[in-house]
Amino acid sequence: MSQFENVSVTKKANVYFDGKCVSHSIELADGTAKSVGVILPSTLTFTTGAPEIMELIEGECKVTLAGATEAVTYKGGESFNVPGDSSFQIEVLDTVHYVCHFG
Repeated sequence: MSQFENVSVTKKANVYFDGKCVSHSIELADGTAKSVGVILPSTLTFTTGAPEIMELIEGECKVTLAGATEAVTYKGGESFNVPGDSSFQIEVLDTVHYVCHFG
């Protein structure tokens, strides 16, 4: 799917890590929450409340989930799961365009 239909978009962007990650929160007609954004080349650590699926639309990164000893490389067209109440480190090698699916 290349686009979402019938969504509400929060106008104000979510800006993290001094602008290295910028996203917009969206809500689908059925109440499902997602965020759509970009992460610029950097190494960042994110924490999660709810479980997340990070869908990479474009770009390349290395991800180390909490408790893992090795990073896994992901590219556009791939995704990875992050448990709730956890964290992950992401090393962005080529600007990542993503959709974060919550829950």
